[in-house]
Amino acid sequence: MASYSVCICFKRKFRLAEPEPPADVKEAFMRYTAGGTHMTAEQLLRFLAEDQNDGGATISDAERILEMVLNRRHHVTKFARTTLTLDDFHHFLFSTDLNSPIGSQVHQDMRAPLSHYFIYTGHNSYLTGNQLNSNSSDVPIIQALKRGVRVVELDLWPGSTKDSVHVLHGRTLTTPVELIKCLKSIKEHAFSASPYPVILTLEDHLTPDLQAKAAQMISQTFGDMLFYPKSESLPEFPSPEELKYRVIISTKPPKEYLESKSSNNSRKEKDSDEDISVRVPSYLTVDRESNDKSDSGRSEGSSETDESNDECGRPLEAPAYKHLIGIHAGKPRGGLKASLRVEVNKVSRLSLNEQAFGKAIASHGTDVIRFTQKNLLRVYPKATRFNSSNYKPLIGWLHGAQLLAFNMQGHGRALWLMHGMFRANGGCGYVKKPDFLLNVSPHNQVFDPKAKLPVKKTLKVRVYMGDGWHSDFKKTHFDLYSPPDFYTRVGIAGAAADKTMKETKKKQNKWTPVWNEEFTFPLRVPEMALLRIEVYEYNMPEKDVFAGQTCFPVSELRQGIRAVPLFNRKGDIYASVKLLMRFHFL
Repeated sequence: MASYSVCICFKRKFRLAEPEPPADVKEAFMRYTAGGTHMTAEQLLRFLAEDQNDGGATISDAERILEMVLNRRHHVTKFARTTLTLDDFHHFLFSTDLNSPIGSQVHQDMRAPLSHYFIYTGHNSYLTGNQLNSNSSDVPIIQALKRGVRVVELDLWPGSTKDSVHVLHGRTLTTPVELIKCLKSIKEHAFSASPYPVILTLEDHLTPDLQAKAAQMISQTFGDMLFYPKSESLPEFPSPEELKYRVIISTKPPKEYLESKSSNNSRKEKDSDEDISVRVPSYLTVDRESNDKSDSGRSEGSSETDESNDECGRPLEAPAYKHLIGIHAGKPRGGLKASLRVEVNKVSRLSLNEQAFGKAIASHGTDVIRFTQKNLLRVYPKATRFNSSNYKPLIGWLHGAQLLAFNMQGHGRALWLMHGMFRANGGCGYVKKPDFLLNVSPHNQVFDPKAKLPVKKTLKVRVYMGDGWHSDFKKTHFDLYSPPDFYTRVGIAGAAADKTMKETKKKQNKWTPVWNEEFTFPLRVPEMALLRIEVYEYNMPEKDVFAGQTCFPVSELRQGIRAVPLFNRKGDIYASVKLLMRFHFL
């Protein structure tokens, strides 16, 4: 019983009801027990195989589930019982660890080239907050690696004494962190969530002397973990399987970097929303995020320090530094069309800001897909995202872009989609592209994201109920005067024709709402569809209160009745909040 004060002398009392099994759960229990009151391990196995579509389940799996449920619910009598009651059966179905909506193991072929995978990618990975005046630290790098992020970005700048290497967002008020601290943390945590390779993308603003010092720190820190290509020009990227437990450095060779700085020294550029109208596509830079990282209107690559180094006749190359580069990033020459040209015996990495990428897919969409079948394409946020927000990722994935660099320290729906995509394949940080993004027809045609396609698969989603808010939140968190009025939004993010959002009715004054509503989603590109789930508390006339969210690749969903854990705005899982849902493909 919960009491809510309405005024000084009046209180409203509400009973906290225990969640009852939905009708579908009761019907399944009765069907597999032949109308009995207890379910055996053999009957549970039949349910798993037939209703849950878990064809690989064994009697050992069923016995393990039965034992764990009895241990949790009937600790004293667990040795005297070997069957489940209806409430036990419902408890199993509503347990996120025993009955999750997606698998937890790597199941995709990891032996294809890196370019055949979407890769979990961070942007300015060292920032703790916004892009202008937050602290630089190794903490967000560690957090990202623990989440499964595989690409970490470091901006390298000379320290205040010019003889040390710092990591910071240049020409802002962000505080620096020492490079060596970041490198040691990366080494310690690189493979805590995944055995597959970590790629370090370096934005290099160093003198040749400091490049050599950085090279020494990198090589000494990582040692045999570093991947060294056999030659500068790789005809094809290695596979994630070949690169297990390896660290790969990706940046431009020093000479090319310094030459590009010299050639761009006179250009005063700034990335803004108006950049789309610029005639010369100077923002089509390869790993020179000067526009993205400068709020002063000048290219970051044109510092006076670098100019003086060139004038003093210092060598343009740091051989040790260049030798560390495992993935070379080339320089676009001759415009967008030329930079998307696929070379027969050479692979590289191209970086575009989100605005440049938008222009690229608008005018050369199929060229982008053809390029990403062999090469790596990185897309990073525009400069005006000072608050560390992110762009919509689906359009990038639909065009084959592997490295969608995101501000992992932020939050919002775009980041929820990113988290959702990389829950796929056991959360290892590498998700195999669907075949249609890799195939070339006999007529040399590739997938066209703009083409109208027929419905390929239909997903039916039933939202039964929710629970756990009363455990994770104070009773007045959502409403001062009564229990919350929850509703759930369910929808699809993916190809334009598949995008939709629907919602349940609002359940008033219920900590354990029961909706029992079903939604149908026809899908034209199911391979790229993400199922979005959000819960809110209706709060008329003010803004509705966020109560949890999650996102999953449709291709990863396990059919049947599943317990769906919910996450907070930052993507951290709640301890207790969950939904009971059913997924079915037609």
